Formats: sequence, structure tokens, C-alpha cells
Amino acid sequence: MPVTALVSAKSCGVTTSALALTLASKRPSLLAECDPAGGTVRAGFLEGQVGAGFGLYYLAAAERTGHDALANAFAHHLWSMDLEGQRKLLPGLTDPAQAGALSRTWPVLSDVLHVLADEAGYDIYVDAGRIALEEGRLHGTLTPAAVVQQADLVLLVVRGTEQSLTLARHVIDPLRTELAERGSGADALGLLLIGDGPHRAHQVTEALKAPVLASLPGDEAAASYFASGGRPPRGFTRGALMRSARTATEQVEAFTARRQVQQQYPPRPTTPYLAGFLNQLSKKGGARG
Repeated sequence: MPVTALVSAKSCGVTTSALALTLASKRPSLLAECDPAGGTVRAGFLEGQVGAGFGLYYLAAAERTGHDALANAFAHHLWSMDLEGQRKLLPGLTDPAQAGALSRTWPVLSDVLHVLADEAGYDIYVDAGRIALEEGRLHGTLTPAAVVQQADLVLLVVRGTEQSLTLARHVIDPLRTELAERGSGADALGLLLIGDGPHRAHQVTEALKAPVLASLPGDEAAASYFASGGRPPRGFTRGALMRSARTATEQVEAFTARRQVQQQYPPRPTTPYLAGFLNQLSKKGGARG
């Protein structure tokens, strides 16, 4: 199953989109909040259910102990977003000042995410936040560079407005070059269109020279629920956003499957520290309050 990283040129609905895709997946799924600017799901959608003792920051300390420790810590720091444990969250940073501690953690975390996708059949969605560049490359501290580079698919989230497209034009070519030179290939880049502006999918594709692989509607009620939690809006699971999100997960899967066949990727090498990871994950299952 694919590891899909969602990014934006500016705040553009990345977290809402990632949450919608994670909850809409027909398979077990995981949302990894890897935005160095901080995660918002624990305080928003989960209404503070997840304490500060859970989350991404603790993986950095574990990684300094060793790769085995990081894989084990990953299993300990997942939070189940449903009673069945099929929708999991790796909560993000509570303080952006913590981001510097993760610079050497991102490559190992990327390996763990791919094991969970490849071996356990999870759909993985990464909230990678806003793209930050340094001399035309992904910034080593302000972006989870290795996670984005090695993703099976990178979705640049854009709105159908002139302002959003203008901002996206400044980052899409460097991002494409980054994936071509240091990542899984320039063709791993696509667009996720939030359809609340005048520009349609074909116009956005033409403007940014990249394919719109999926679209989600602008849905203020659903977006407010994802941002603040509380009671879901009436008809939420059957509403426009979640219907579109279910379609989007299928489009993501189809695109990445075609790409894997075309690229004929060799199997990822198995490393010793990941050998017992899936067993640890099955034992822990993800905490829930």
C-alpha cells in the first residue's frame, strides 16, 4: 500500500485533507503528523484526548538509543482514532522548537512507515505541512525531507484560486527537481485540488504542469469538525467531503500501483532493526483514551 505525503505552498487544508483520507480508507490507515511547525490533530479533532507524553518528538530520543528503540517507540506512540484500532495517528510536535531534534530521525521513520505500508497493508498519509526551501532544496529542519523524498506519492495540496496557484508555482519546480534527484522520481508528484475556487481541475493541471490526481470539495462544516472536534455534522460520513475522500483514496491507490509496475521497483531491503517491528505493533495496537 502507498505512503502518501501531503504538502502545501502555504496553509491550504493539508491536515483536513490528510484526516479525511485516513478516515475514508477502506483498509487500516495511519496519519503521521510530520509537520515541523507542529501538529494540530491532538488539540483540535481529538479535543486534547492525547497527552503531551505521546507523539513524534519521543521518536527522536529513541532513535539516539538505536534503530530498534525507534521502531519500538513508534508502536508505543500510536493513538487509535476509532474503537476498532483501524485508524491510527502518530501525533505531531507540540512545540515547533522541537523540530531540530528530528533531523536524523526522518530517514528511519520513513523506513518504518514503508514497512507498515508494504508488510502490514496500511494506507499511510503523512501531513508534511508547508514546503520550506533552502537554496532550492527541501529545508533539513523545516521539512521532513527524507519522508517526503521517499514517499510513493507526494500530493501538493492547492485550492482552485489564483492566489493558491501563484504560491504553488514558486515551489512546484523545486519540489519536482528534489524528487527527481534525491527521491522516488519526479513522476511521484501530483496535485490534490480543494475545489472551492473558480479554477477547474484541467485549468489547475495546465497552470502547474502537474496532474490533478484527486479532488476534495470545500466543505466548511466538515472542515470545522476536523479542526475542532465535537459532534460531527449531520450526515458527515455520507457527505460530500467523505464521499470524495473515499474516491480519492482509490485514485491514490490506482496511481501508485500503475507507477510501481512502470518503474519496476526492487523490493526494499529488510534491515535487522525492523524485523520485529510488526510484532511489536500487533502487541501494542495503538493506545486509546
